Amino acid sequence: MAGSAGKTASLADLGLAARGGAEARITGVSLDSRAVREGHLFAALPGTRVHGGEFITYALRMGAGAVLTDAAGAAIAADALAAHPVPLVVAEDPRQALAYAAALWFAAQPDTMVAVTGTNGKTSVASFTRQIWAALDHPAASIGTTGVEGAFSAPLPHTTPDTLTLHRLLAAMADDGVTHAAMEASSHGLDQRRMDAVRLVAAGYTNLSQDHLDYHGDMDSYFTAKAGLFARLLPDDGVAVINFDDPRGADMAAIARARGQRVIGVGQGADADLRLLVQRAEPEGQILRFSWDGRPHQVRLGLIGAFQAENVLVAAGLAIAAGDAPERVFAVLPRLTTVRGRMSHVATRANGAPVFVDYAHTPAAVATALAALRPHVLGRLICVLGAGGDRDRAKRPLMGHAAAAHADGIYVTDDNPRSEDPAAIRAAILAACPEATEVGDRAEAILRAVDALGPGDALLILGKGHETGQIVGDTVYPFDDAEQASIAVAALDGTDR
Repeated sequence: MAGSAGKTASLADLGLAARGGAEARITGVSLDSRAVREGHLFAALPGTRVHGGEFITYALRMGAGAVLTDAAGAAIAADALAAHPVPLVVAEDPRQALAYAAALWFAAQPDTMVAVTGTNGKTSVASFTRQIWAALDHPAASIGTTGVEGAFSAPLPHTTPDTLTLHRLLAAMADDGVTHAAMEASSHGLDQRRMDAVRLVAAGYTNLSQDHLDYHGDMDSYFTAKAGLFARLLPDDGVAVINFDDPRGADMAAIARARGQRVIGVGQGADADLRLLVQRAEPEGQILRFSWDGRPHQVRLGLIGAFQAENVLVAAGLAIAAGDAPERVFAVLPRLTTVRGRMSHVATRANGAPVFVDYAHTPAAVATALAALRPHVLGRLICVLGAGGDRDRAKRPLMGHAAAAHADGIYVTDDNPRSEDPAAIRAAILAACPEATEVGDRAEAILRAVDALGPGDALLILGKGHETGQIVGDTVYPFDDAEQASIAVAALDGTDR
C-alpha cells in the first residue's frame, strides 16, 4: 500500500532503525509483496500459516527499498538479503513497529478517538457513540464489522482492519473533516497489534463469553488479548468505560486503574457511575431509567432488547469520557436507532407477528438475544439458528443449549459452513436441542419458521445479522437474512415486499 504520490520519508522518520545504521528513502509501506513498488518498506510479519519472510525475495524483486521483519523472517530470507542488500529492520515485535511506522507515514487521525472491545455489543456501542456525537453536531464516524459509517463511509474486510488499512483510513477520515471516530477493537486485532499507535482518549469494555477459542486457545488468553486495549493502547490519562455487571468487568477495571486511567463504571450495582435503575419493555422499544452522579434520568429508547441498555450506557460513557457534557449526551439518547443486523425488525406478518434479525453467534449472545426479546412477545418465541464452519467447534452444542433454554421453537440450519460438512455442524447443535427442526437450506428454514408464526408470536433469525453472503466452501453466495424474511412474508401473506 502506497502513501501519497511523491511522498518520501527516512526510516528514522518512521521511528525505525536498520541494522548497521543503514538509511533509505521510503516511498511507501506494504504488507503484501504484490503491492510493493520501488522504494517501499516491506513488512514481513509472522502469520498463523506462513511467515511473511517467505515473501521477502519477491518484494526485493519488486523494488523494496527496506525490509521490516523479526529474527525468524531475517533468517528465512538471509540469502535473498545477501544477494540484494537493502536496509533491514529486525524488531522483536514487528507488528507493533509497523503500527507506529504506519501512524507516522499517514500522519493524521481524527482528533477524538475511542475504541470498544468485548465479545458482544461492540458494533452497537461504536454505532451508538457515533450517533450521539452526530446528534451533538460532531462530524463523526464508526469503524467495525459493518464497515465505516457516518460522516465518512467505506467497506472493510475485517472488524479491525490491518494496520496499514486502518491508518490510511484514519488519515483519509481526518482529511475529510471527521473529528470524532469510534472503533471496534476485536481480540484478533488487539493480539496482532493492528490498533497500536491509534491515539485514544477513551476505551470501553462490554463483556466476555466463549468465542474465538480456535484462535486464542482458552478463555484466559482471550481475556488477555482484549485487556490489551487498556493495558497497552489506552494511555495513562485515558478514560476506561467498563461494564461492571460482566464477571470479568472488575478484572478489566483493575487493569485500567493500575495504569492510572479514570474508570467510569456501567451497571446495576451501587458502585456504577452510570447506574441502570429500571427498564420497562414496550412493543417497539423500552423505557430506561438510570442515574449519573446520583441524579436520576429517564429516556425512551426505540431499541428492542434489554441488553441494549448496557450498550447505550457504555456509549454514553464514552461520549462523556471524550468530553461532551453528560446532560447533552443524555438528551439525545432517544434519537438512537438500532444497528443493521442487531435485533433489527425486518418484517411483520399479516397477523402482526414480527420477524427480527440478530448477529448473535456465540452461546451467551444467543441466550441474551432470546431473553431480551421475550418481554416483547405475548405468544411463542421461535428462532432460526446455525453455526459457522472452520471456527470454534466447542461452542456449537452450547449454542443449541442456549436456544433450547429460551425459545419455544427452533429451526437448526446452515450458517457459513465454509470448508466443513454442514450436516456435521448442524448435528453438533442438535445434540443439545434434539426437539429442534433441522432444515439445511437456510432460505427454506426461514420460510418454514415464518410460516409457523401465529398472532402474538415472534421470530428471531440468529447468526448472520448484517451479512449479505453465505460462505460455502470457498464461494460466497448472495444471501441476506432480512431479505429472505421479507420474501417469506410476502410469499405467505400474498403482499408486495
